[in-house]
Amino acid sequence: MAKMESSFKNMALSLTCITLVAAAGLASVYMVTKAQIEQQKEDAQNAAKVAVLNGQEGTAIECSANGFGGTIRLMVGFGTDGTILGYEVLEQQETPGLGTHIVEWFKDETKPGQCIIGRQATGQMTVSKDGGDVDAITAATISSRAFLNAINSAYAEWKSQQGEQVEAWTGASKQTGKEDNNE
Repeated sequence: MAKMESSFKNMALSLTCITLVAAAGLASVYMVTKAQIEQQKEDAQNAAKVAVLNGQEGTAIECSANGFGGTIRLMVGFGTDGTILGYEVLEQQETPGLGTHIVEWFKDETKPGQCIIGRQATGQMTVSKDGGDVDAITAATISSRAFLNAINSAYAEWKSQQGEQVEAWTGASKQTGKEDNNE
C-alpha cells in the first residue's frame, strides 16, 4: 500500500472517515441497547413503587427537584392519611460523600430529627437551617433543600389526587439572608 502524502486535505479526509466510523458504531450500540435500558428504568420504577409503599395501602408519586449537582428524581409513598411511608431515589448526581447521602439520610429512624418516614406530610417540610424541623445533611444543605422540595411537590400532587389543593412551600422564599457556601 502506498503511503499517503501528509497534507491538510488527506488529514481532514482521514479524520472525517474515522469520525464517521466511530459515530456509526456508537449509533448502532445505542440502537441495540436502547430498549434494554428503557426496560431497566421501568423495572427500577416498579421496584421503587413497591419499596415506598412497604406493603401498605397508599399512593406512590414520582417527583423531582433541582439539587446541587442536577436533577434529583424520587419515588415517594404516601399512606391514605398523607403519612410518608417511604421514598426511593431514582436518579441523582449530587456530590459523592455529601449530597449522595440523600439516598439513606432521611430514612434513619434512629435519628428522628432527620427521618421523614412516618411523618405526616404538610407540603411545607424544610430544613432546620431555614426554620423547619428536618435536619439537613451536614455540608449538603442545597441537596437537602432540593430533596425536601421534591417531597413537598409530591405531597401537593398527592393532595390534588385526593381532590384537594395545597401549595407546596419550597422554602426558597424564606432564606435567612446569610451566605450559604455549603454544597
